[in-house]
Amino acid sequence: MKDHIRNLKPCVHGGEVLDAAYKSGVRRENLLDFSSSVNPLGTSVKALAAAEAAFNQVAAYPDSTSSELREVIAKHYSVRKENIVVGNGSTELIYLFTEIFLSKEDKVVMAAPTFGEYEGAVRKTGANICFIKSGEDQKLDVNTFIEAMKDAKMVFICNPNNPTSLLTPIEDLTRILDTALEHSVLVFLDEDFLEFVENEQSFSMISHIEKYPNLFILRSFTKLFGLTGLRVGYGIACQEIIDVLMCTKIPWNVNCLAQAAAVIALKDEEHLQRTRQLICEEKAYLQKGLSNIEGFRVFAPDANFFFIDIRKTGYTAAELTQKLLQQGIMIRDCSSFKGLDAYYIRIAVRLHQENVRLLQELGKVL
Repeated sequence: MKDHIRNLKPCVHGGEVLDAAYKSGVRRENLLDFSSSVNPLGTSVKALAAAEAAFNQVAAYPDSTSSELREVIAKHYSVRKENIVVGNGSTELIYLFTEIFLSKEDKVVMAAPTFGEYEGAVRKTGANICFIKSGEDQKLDVNTFIEAMKDAKMVFICNPNNPTSLLTPIEDLTRILDTALEHSVLVFLDEDFLEFVENEQSFSMISHIEKYPNLFILRSFTKLFGLTGLRVGYGIACQEIIDVLMCTKIPWNVNCLAQAAAVIALKDEEHLQRTRQLICEEKAYLQKGLSNIEGFRVFAPDANFFFIDIRKTGYTAAELTQKLLQQGIMIRDCSSFKGLDAYYIRIAVRLHQENVRLLQELGKVL
């Protein structure tokens, strides 16, 4: 075993419903999962029908290049098919990207806290990580980040950030991209949650991929589109980067059901509009309710989930998570995120009656 592989540990995630049911004794169907920030309406009915229709294709290999799906994505964003690669969930593309471009002892810069799989993917290559700790307001320390990246091989940016639900302002993001281009630094920009942000196009950098040939943008069908269990993600970049990824990814990485469902999910505007309207209304409802809970410091969210400092409640995140789990409520204990202590939680937006119950259970506990 390689030395840098020996000490790797699995990344902790939300949404582990089966494991939570097993440990708590609460039946799976009785658990409300606020720990996973996905579409509360679930999957588009039309997308499910497309997956069902694709069952007659399972005896054959799927399209290894996901050609039809890439064409649909390209049309959606007004880019070329050659600018897109599709992966078995966005996580596959995180690991593929680092595997291709990083060597042992390369320097990688990322925020702390941020999505844990970035660190896992980098550690697997043997590269070194420079963590830039967020300020007390949990916003990215842009000046320190820019200074640290000048001698780096790669940087990771999650926008909006997971778990803080905060956007990096477009002017700061542009400064980072300009500096990265000047110093030949690769930028891995994760926009997985950007589809939940109002005026999404104003914050996305997809239209700038030709200006920044060092930029790779990650997107997913997991969050807004609700294809979580089918595992479909995609990346957008200049053709040179995409060509390398297409040559090095494993063959047949996205199954035929996932490809068929994703094609239709992206076209089902009615379902997407209903989702965005629900998120807008319920985020406002939850923000008011959570902010009224004594001891909660709620950070104003840009995405579809809330990041909360609970230290003044007298509970740790682990203690509060366990108490709510016994009541059939799952929330995300954020103590596993680099740069956070034991007093932060993350709560996703769900359907109205589910959000009502969450506030009721929090009221009982606190």
